[in-house]
Amino acid sequence: MVLPNQLTVLRIILSPIFLFFFLSGNPLFKQISIGIFIIAALTDWYDGWLARKFNYITNWGKFWDPLADKILTSAAFIGFVVLGVLPPWMVIIILLRDFIITILRAYADYKGASFPTSNYAKWKTFIQMAFLYYLLVIYTAINTPPVFNGNEKIFAILMDGNFIYYTMFFITVITFHSGVTYIIKNHHLILRLFRYET
Repeated sequence: MVLPNQLTVLRIILSPIFLFFFLSGNPLFKQISIGIFIIAALTDWYDGWLARKFNYITNWGKFWDPLADKILTSAAFIGFVVLGVLPPWMVIIILLRDFIITILRAYADYKGASFPTSNYAKWKTFIQMAFLYYLLVIYTAINTPPVFNGNEKIFAILMDGNFIYYTMFFITVITFHSGVTYIIKNHHLILRLFRYET
Protein backbone atom coordinates (compact mmCIF):
# COMPACT_ATOMS: atom_id res chain seq x y z
CA MET A 1 0.00 0.00 0.00
CA VAL A 2 1.51 3.34 -1.08
CA LEU A 3 2.03 6.13 1.46
CA PRO A 4 -1.00 8.27 0.44
CA ASN A 5 -3.26 5.27 1.02
CA GLN A 6 -1.61 4.61 4.38
CA LEU A 7 -2.37 8.21 5.36
CA THR A 8 -5.97 7.71 4.31
CA VAL A 9 -6.19 4.66 6.60
CA LEU A 10 -4.58 6.70 9.38
CA ARG A 11 -7.24 9.41 8.96
CA ILE A 12 -10.00 6.81 9.30
CA ILE A 13 -8.36 5.34 12.41
CA LEU A 14 -7.87 8.77 13.99
CA SER A 15 -11.55 9.71 13.56
CA PRO A 16 -12.97 7.50 16.37
CA ILE A 17 -9.90 8.26 18.51
CA PHE A 18 -10.62 11.97 18.13
CA LEU A 19 -14.27 11.40 19.07
CA PHE A 20 -13.30 9.40 22.18
CA PHE A 21 -10.97 12.14 23.42
CA PHE A 22 -13.39 14.93 22.51
CA LEU A 23 -16.30 13.37 24.39
CA SER A 24 -14.17 12.72 27.44
CA GLY A 25 -14.94 14.70 30.57
CA ASN A 26 -11.23 15.36 31.00
CA PRO A 27 -10.28 18.91 29.83
CA LEU A 28 -6.80 17.69 28.85
CA PHE A 29 -8.31 15.00 26.63
CA LYS A 30 -10.49 17.63 24.94
CA GLN A 31 -7.39 19.69 24.21
CA ILE A 32 -5.64 16.62 22.81
CA SER A 33 -8.66 15.94 20.60
CA ILE A 34 -8.09 19.21 18.71
CA GLY A 35 -4.52 18.12 17.99
CA ILE A 36 -5.75 14.75 16.75
CA PHE A 37 -8.33 16.44 14.51
CA ILE A 38 -5.74 18.83 13.03
CA ILE A 39 -3.27 15.98 12.40
CA ALA A 40 -5.99 13.93 10.72
CA ALA A 41 -7.01 16.92 8.58
CA LEU A 42 -3.38 17.51 7.57
CA THR A 43 -3.06 13.93 6.34
CA ASP A 44 -5.78 14.78 3.82
CA TRP A 45 -3.71 17.62 2.37
CA TYR A 46 -0.45 15.65 2.48
CA ASP A 47 -1.72 12.43 0.90
CA GLY A 48 -3.31 14.44 -1.91
CA TRP A 49 -0.05 16.30 -2.50
CA LEU A 50 1.93 13.06 -2.54
CA ALA A 51 -0.52 11.35 -4.89
CA ARG A 52 -0.33 14.21 -7.39
CA LYS A 53 3.42 14.80 -7.17
CA PHE A 54 4.51 11.16 -7.43
CA ASN A 55 1.49 9.83 -9.32
CA TYR A 56 0.49 7.55 -6.44
CA ILE A 57 -3.08 7.38 -7.72
CA THR A 58 -4.95 4.12 -7.21
CA ASN A 59 -8.56 3.05 -7.52
CA TRP A 60 -8.48 2.23 -3.81
CA GLY A 61 -7.36 5.76 -3.02
CA LYS A 62 -9.94 7.33 -5.33
CA PHE A 63 -12.69 5.58 -3.39
CA TRP A 64 -11.45 5.80 0.20
CA ASP A 65 -9.70 9.18 0.33
CA PRO A 66 -12.85 11.35 0.00
CA LEU A 67 -14.75 8.91 2.20
CA ALA A 68 -12.10 9.24 4.92
CA ASP A 69 -12.59 13.02 4.86
CA LYS A 70 -16.30 12.63 5.49
CA ILE A 71 -15.70 10.11 8.27
CA LEU A 72 -13.51 12.66 10.05
CA THR A 73 -15.94 15.57 9.70
CA SER A 74 -18.84 13.27 10.61
CA ALA A 75 -17.07 12.34 13.84
CA ALA A 76 -16.88 16.03 14.77
CA PHE A 77 -20.52 16.72 13.86
CA ILE A 78 -21.69 13.65 15.79
CA GLY A 79 -19.63 14.70 18.78
CA PHE A 80 -21.40 18.06 18.92
CA VAL A 81 -24.78 16.34 18.63
CA VAL A 82 -23.94 14.09 21.58
CA LEU A 83 -22.90 17.16 23.58
CA GLY A 84 -26.17 18.93 22.71
CA VAL A 85 -24.47 21.73 20.77
CA LEU A 86 -25.93 20.96 17.33
CA PRO A 87 -29.46 19.81 16.37
CA PRO A 88 -29.49 16.12 15.30
CA TRP A 89 -31.78 16.69 12.29
CA MET A 90 -29.39 19.18 10.73
CA VAL A 91 -26.41 16.89 11.17
CA ILE A 92 -28.34 13.95 9.70
CA ILE A 93 -29.13 15.98 6.56
CA ILE A 94 -25.50 17.04 6.19
CA LEU A 95 -24.13 13.53 6.72
CA LEU A 96 -26.59 11.91 4.31
CA ARG A 97 -25.89 14.48 1.60
CA ASP A 98 -22.12 14.33 2.00
CA PHE A 99 -21.89 10.54 2.09
CA ILE A 100 -24.25 10.05 -0.87
CA ILE A 101 -22.39 12.54 -3.06
CA THR A 102 -18.96 11.36 -1.89
CA ILE A 103 -19.71 7.70 -2.58
CA LEU A 104 -21.23 8.60 -5.95
CA ARG A 105 -18.16 10.63 -6.95
CA ALA A 106 -15.78 7.96 -5.67
CA TYR A 107 -17.63 5.24 -7.58
CA ALA A 108 -17.57 7.35 -10.74
CA ASP A 109 -13.82 7.93 -10.35
CA TYR A 110 -13.35 4.22 -9.84
CA LYS A 111 -15.20 3.59 -13.11
CA GLY A 112 -13.17 6.20 -14.94
CA ALA A 113 -15.91 8.82 -15.12
CA SER A 114 -15.40 12.41 -14.02
CA PHE A 115 -17.61 14.39 -11.67
CA PRO A 116 -15.93 17.79 -11.33
CA THR A 117 -16.29 19.53 -7.99
CA SER A 118 -17.97 22.92 -8.37
CA ASN A 119 -16.77 26.07 -6.65
CA TYR A 120 -20.09 26.05 -4.79
CA ALA A 121 -19.28 22.64 -3.28
CA LYS A 122 -15.76 23.76 -2.40
CA TRP A 123 -17.11 26.80 -0.57
CA LYS A 124 -19.62 24.59 1.21
CA THR A 125 -16.82 22.35 2.45
CA PHE A 126 -14.72 25.34 3.50
CA ILE A 127 -17.60 26.83 5.51
CA GLN A 128 -18.31 23.46 7.15
CA MET A 129 -14.67 23.02 8.18
CA ALA A 130 -14.31 26.61 9.39
CA PHE A 131 -17.42 26.22 11.56
CA LEU A 132 -16.19 22.90 12.97
CA TYR A 133 -12.80 24.39 13.86
CA TYR A 134 -14.57 27.34 15.49
CA LEU A 135 -16.75 25.06 17.60
CA LEU A 136 -13.85 22.78 18.52
CA VAL A 137 -11.66 25.64 19.73
CA ILE A 138 -14.38 27.54 21.59
CA TYR A 139 -15.96 24.46 23.20
CA THR A 140 -12.58 23.17 24.33
CA ALA A 141 -11.68 26.59 25.74
CA ILE A 142 -14.95 26.68 27.68
CA ASN A 143 -14.04 23.34 29.23
CA THR A 144 -10.54 24.50 30.14
CA PRO A 145 -10.88 26.29 33.53
CA PRO A 146 -7.73 28.49 33.29
CA VAL A 147 -9.00 29.87 29.98
CA PHE A 148 -12.72 30.01 30.80
CA ASN A 149 -12.60 31.46 34.31
CA GLY A 150 -12.95 35.23 34.15
CA ASN A 151 -14.02 35.18 30.50
CA GLU A 152 -17.49 33.78 30.95
CA LYS A 153 -19.27 36.69 29.22
CA ILE A 154 -17.04 36.48 26.15
CA PHE A 155 -17.57 32.76 25.77
CA ALA A 156 -21.32 33.16 26.33
CA ILE A 157 -21.35 35.43 23.26
CA LEU A 158 -19.11 33.12 21.20
CA MET A 159 -21.33 30.11 21.97
CA ASP A 160 -24.64 31.95 21.84
CA GLY A 161 -27.38 29.43 21.12
CA ASN A 162 -29.07 31.48 18.41
CA PHE A 163 -25.78 32.15 16.64
CA ILE A 164 -24.87 28.43 16.64
CA TYR A 165 -28.35 27.37 15.54
CA TYR A 166 -28.74 29.79 12.63
CA THR A 167 -25.17 29.33 11.44
CA MET A 168 -25.71 25.59 11.42
CA PHE A 169 -29.07 26.07 9.71
CA PHE A 170 -27.37 28.10 6.97
CA ILE A 171 -24.72 25.39 6.53
CA THR A 172 -27.42 22.72 6.38
CA VAL A 173 -29.32 24.61 3.70
CA ILE A 174 -26.31 25.20 1.44
CA THR A 175 -25.11 21.62 1.97
CA PHE A 176 -28.48 20.18 0.95
CA HIS A 177 -28.88 22.63 -1.92
CA SER A 178 -25.39 21.93 -3.26
CA GLY A 179 -26.18 18.20 -3.22
CA VAL A 180 -29.43 18.65 -5.14
CA THR A 181 -27.71 21.00 -7.59
CA TYR A 182 -24.89 18.50 -8.07
CA ILE A 183 -27.27 15.64 -8.90
CA ILE A 184 -29.38 17.75 -11.27
CA LYS A 185 -26.30 19.06 -13.06
CA ASN A 186 -24.78 15.59 -13.48
CA HIS A 187 -27.93 13.48 -13.83
CA HIS A 188 -27.13 12.45 -17.42
CA LEU A 189 -23.70 11.20 -16.38
CA ILE A 190 -25.15 9.46 -13.34
CA LEU A 191 -27.77 7.67 -15.43
CA ARG A 192 -25.16 6.70 -18.01
CA LEU A 193 -22.89 5.35 -15.29
CA PHE A 194 -25.55 3.05 -13.89
CA ARG A 195 -26.87 2.04 -17.30
CA TYR A 196 -23.33 0.99 -18.12
CA GLU A 197 -23.19 -1.02 -14.90
CA THR A 198 -26.44 -2.82 -15.62
